[in-house]
Amino acid sequence: MYTLALIHGKVYINQSFVYRNIYIQDEKIALISDKLYPALETYDANGYEILPGMIDPHVHFELDLGWIKSVDNFYSGSVSAIYGGITSYVDFLEPVDTVEGLEKAFLSRMSQARNSVADYHFHATIKNPKCNLEQFILKMKSLGMHTLKLFTTYSDSLRRTGDQDIIELLKLSKKHHFLIMAHIENDDLIKLDHRYTYRELPISRDTIAESTEALKLAKFVKETDGNLYMVHLSSGHTLMGLIDQYKDLINKKFFIESCPQYFTFTKDILNTENGYLYTFAPPLRSIKEKDLLFKHSNYIHTIGTDHCAFMKKDKKKKFLHETPLGIGGIEHSFSIMRHHLGDQAIEKMTNHVAQTQGLRNKGSIKEGYDADFMIFKPIPNQIISGLHGTCDYSVYEGLQGSGKVISTILRGKFILKNREFLGGEGKWIEGSDFNG
Repeated sequence: MYTLALIHGKVYINQSFVYRNIYIQDEKIALISDKLYPALETYDANGYEILPGMIDPHVHFELDLGWIKSVDNFYSGSVSAIYGGITSYVDFLEPVDTVEGLEKAFLSRMSQARNSVADYHFHATIKNPKCNLEQFILKMKSLGMHTLKLFTTYSDSLRRTGDQDIIELLKLSKKHHFLIMAHIENDDLIKLDHRYTYRELPISRDTIAESTEALKLAKFVKETDGNLYMVHLSSGHTLMGLIDQYKDLINKKFFIESCPQYFTFTKDILNTENGYLYTFAPPLRSIKEKDLLFKHSNYIHTIGTDHCAFMKKDKKKKFLHETPLGIGGIEHSFSIMRHHLGDQAIEKMTNHVAQTQGLRNKGSIKEGYDADFMIFKPIPNQIISGLHGTCDYSVYEGLQGSGKVISTILRGKFILKNREFLGGEGKWIEGSDFNG
């Protein structure tokens, strides 16, 4: 007998909605049918949508900046994720520059994540490498990771990876079937003036810093036939430049991620009384650039939150260099992006993420896949409310969303049921080779 049946729901399968019943056995989707069969537990989803569990490819729980830590740990951050219908997420290892440091960083992060109530994976992270790059990659893959984060900026904290190393890593990405996750800003164009306040953040990290570096890395990808994923694209001008010059690479060899904040706000909000709450990198852009993101949103392959939450008191600083950059967002990301992009948001937060991140049996409702689901009640223009993480504010609270997460199921078990949190146990997801 099946352990769980989800009946009478409007199910998202192969990019469309159909009325089907779903039967679960041993953490997997055992059967999708229009017939009714007995199960140990039956959940009537009449009036609700049944979506694949969302996957966030870009979060920062317990991020240690040396002088401050992001406030969500793996437990509180994953609870927020579950309330947002997110059943899996990908965090980052501490940046390291040696092969030996990589395994230490992995074991440390695995220890921190042991209390997660959602499934999790990690991106390896490299900084200013001082080792044999191929040996680094082989160690990364032996640990079950097939994505590597690097920075083209942050030379002030020794995190920048130089062009020659990036070119070498791109060549290796083709040879060893992995994906480079790149924070893309031109380090030479970033202005670190200690007199700047948070209002000068868009001047400090201008659009041109992102767009020129993105075009340079796209050129490297074309020359090497490597695999690259641009995290948190913020600028419509950057997107237009990539479309104009490298359209043939986009989401084939050069993948593009953006975030809810860039579709929701403009830099004008930094000039308000609470503008310091909207500080993150890359920063908010003009309304014209936001409009371009909407116009060409079909070129945005995935949505990640870049969830990195800090308390109000820690954000409220006189000078920009004293301000921790980052906001929370994982709990309300789907509701806000469904409001912005309609059903187009679903693939960008499920199947596309699973494919680029090498997360097998995740991201789609198919027989044999993990039984991960969001049960969602569509409510047009629903006002977003509620916080279930550690942070004391959300930039999305009070805005219009698209509905409410009613229940969240992870590998066949309710973690959230009819808005009641039941608890659960997430587990490490081993990645697989990137094959484009």
